[in-house]
Amino acid sequence: METVGAFEAKTHLSRLLEEVAKGQSITITKRGVPVAVLVPPSAVSRPDRGEAVDRMAQFQEEHRLTLGGLSLRELIEEGRR
Repeated sequence: METVGAFEAKTHLSRLLEEVAKGQSITITKRGVPVAVLVPPSAVSRPDRGEAVDRMAQFQEEHRLTLGGLSLRELIEEGRR
């Protein structure tokens, strides 16, 4: 894993992004202290959206949450006023 300072990262961002696109991870430091890591998108785990929706529906059902007789559309319209 390559390490670069914040100034160098700012100056050479295009080159660093090309390296990351090839699969390399790069740590960015500020005064020698790591502050960020550039990683390829495939290295970042993304939550499964379907699973999240299922878990929210299950939570709503378990806790008997309702919208007080209002529809979601009505709440959206109310928020626009």
